[in-house]
Amino acid sequence: MNGEGKGPAEVPVVETAGLTRDFGDLRAVDGLDLVVRRGEMFALVGPDGAGKTTTIRMLCGILRPTSGRISILGRDLAHEAASVKSDIGYLSQRFSLYGDLTVDENIAFFAEVHGVTDYAVRREELLEFSRLTPFRKRLAERLSGGMKQKLALACTLVHSPRLLLLDEPTTGVDPVSRRDFWKILSNLLKSGITVLMSTPYLDEAERCSRVGLMNAGRLVAADTPRAVKGLMKGEVVEIVCGEIRRAFGLLKGWPGAGEVQLFGDRLNLVVGAASRDLPAVLTRLRDAGIDVRDWRVIPLSLENVFISVTGGAGPADKEMRS
Repeated sequence: MNGEGKGPAEVPVVETAGLTRDFGDLRAVDGLDLVVRRGEMFALVGPDGAGKTTTIRMLCGILRPTSGRISILGRDLAHEAASVKSDIGYLSQRFSLYGDLTVDENIAFFAEVHGVTDYAVRREELLEFSRLTPFRKRLAERLSGGMKQKLALACTLVHSPRLLLLDEPTTGVDPVSRRDFWKILSNLLKSGITVLMSTPYLDEAERCSRVGLMNAGRLVAADTPRAVKGLMKGEVVEIVCGEIRRAFGLLKGWPGAGEVQLFGDRLNLVVGAASRDLPAVLTRLRDAGIDVRDWRVIPLSLENVFISVTGGAGPADKEMRS
């Protein structure tokens, strides 16, 4: 094969090589190799402490890596930080709006911070885009949680960045506002912007172009949601029963049960085929005096995959949300 008819490969928007960050004896990010292409929405998914926030803070230049390399739009962040930062919009978990300023005044303030002097047209676009025009004269402190997040996003976009870094942007936001926020993000993608976000919400990760599963500072899988799910084979059976912890102990490690995952008040079993493998499982539970109230075959989720590839039942169950 030859390369005739093909142009040069497009430079990734984000590329890291061996990215590592230590805090004393704690290694928060461990040798991260990551590539995000133009126009993608890429989600970093993992429990608290997985290294998601540390990664994003390094990508926007707030934290220096202990070792490794970061390239943003083909430029080395360590040596060209000033020029790179003008292309980045960063929305942190605790984005600081000014409560005593109106919606209009907050956008104006952040425009001036970013050196945008003629921002009137851009502000009108952002107000319309985020559906905040009717509230432009309202003080930020009087906005709902979801409206504050939309205003924070508008302030982040005022200088027209090419890369948007979002650190758990919808955590603590009500479901309706989450849905509105995602509609805004979907429209952003149509403009060619690239989005890299961290999220503990697995339903959000399902909407992204690609997803990276992080655990203990390492990227354990990165691909499209469908391809990541393809890492697991078989069927997932959800069992609702009494004495859930005892049931988990009975089945965990028992060869006939396949892989067992604990999800709150129910069990997920990953088996080769439910019709073949489930009868023995149900018999084992009932023989132990455990009341099996219901069971059903359910679609494989990213959470099932995460627990499987990290080899544990705890982190996702406690700290990741679907």
